[in-house]
Amino acid sequence: MEIKGIHHVSAITANAKENLHFYTAILGMRLVKKTVNQDAPSMYHLFYADEKGNPGTDLTFFEIPRAGQTYQGTNSISVTSLRVPNDQALDYWKSRFEEMNVSHGEIKEQAGRMTLSFTDFEAQRLVLVSDENNEGVKAGTPWHQSPVPKEFGITGLGPSRLTVGNIAGTASLLTETFGFRKKGQYPSDETGKPDILVFETGEGGSGAEIHLEERTDLPSERPGRGSVHHIALRVDNEEELLQWINRLNQNGIMNSSFVDRFYFRSVYLKDPNNITIELATDGPGFDSDEPLESLGESLALPPFLENRREEIERRLKPL
Repeated sequence: MEIKGIHHVSAITANAKENLHFYTAILGMRLVKKTVNQDAPSMYHLFYADEKGNPGTDLTFFEIPRAGQTYQGTNSISVTSLRVPNDQALDYWKSRFEEMNVSHGEIKEQAGRMTLSFTDFEAQRLVLVSDENNEGVKAGTPWHQSPVPKEFGITGLGPSRLTVGNIAGTASLLTETFGFRKKGQYPSDETGKPDILVFETGEGGSGAEIHLEERTDLPSERPGRGSVHHIALRVDNEEELLQWINRLNQNGIMNSSFVDRFYFRSVYLKDPNNITIELATDGPGFDSDEPLESLGESLALPPFLENRREEIERRLKPL
């Protein structure tokens, strides 16, 4: 039983059509699954990833058209990072962002890697992180039809930053329950604030890190468009997932119990700072109901929603 790294990150958008444009036409990621929120099928759930939708490369979005503004604060997944092959790629992306009027910061070193922060059209907080000197969890493969040259393309998810009001509880969950290791720390962007702690799991590296930031000077975040809903961590298979559920129960950690998401199997829980964390299996995968070459081209529904297809399609706005 070992958490392998980050599986996916799921965020909120108020505009699926603009979201699709930003993550495919600007970031060059592949839409590998166009489906619906299985718990609320009147809304889109869009999955962007590498060429095959490999675990560890998925950034997903629930569309909530009436989602309000996010008021940033603690008890949140405050930064999502995306991996690129090397430092040279960051120079390419900085120029691309300037050409396309994407708000961005400067290229700088952070936690031993070069990074470039930016936001999407809804102020989703994102960072490109270079794999120049990275070791550990293998990166994915950029989509061959991407508008971004393959040598600079996004290859998967890097570290997620969790901003919390009480760091001890989340750190304990990561290390004592999930088996993460404390790797190090680096200075906060905010003067006078505590260092940000780095925890890693599995093979380590950018695709297997969570960064914890403690901020006692901020209120709890009020999520809306441009916020992150949850982070999912990689579990090898269904057998291991059941063992993890047993461990959660033995440790008195409330959870959703087993959930079949069709493309993977999951369990959901809350950390001590009320952040939603999912454990998700690596398979069966996104090509279980669509050919690899046409992933994301049509609306995919899990079998238990297929008999409602006509009703669901009628409610969704075409993208």
